[in-house]
Amino acid sequence: MNSVDYDKALYYTHRSQWDNLLILMVRTKDDFLSKKIEHFLHAYNFEKDYSVIERQLYSLLRYIDHASTESMEELAAHM
Repeated sequence: MNSVDYDKALYYTHRSQWDNLLILMVRTKDDFLSKKIEHFLHAYNFEKDYSVIERQLYSLLRYIDHASTESMEELAAHM
């Protein structure tokens, strides 16, 4: 997978750039990342319970951490 997508997702989330995060959701080849972004943005825009938004945000951030770690390990294995 493209580790740049994970960096972008983290940056856009940190900077609250939801439009860019939405564009990334559509363009990424990582289906899991796309789904995590979709769930977070849906909760952020439509959910009234902050704990649900928080749970979706942490789920997205955990996946970004996991996927970027896996991506780095895969890259190191090929060197």
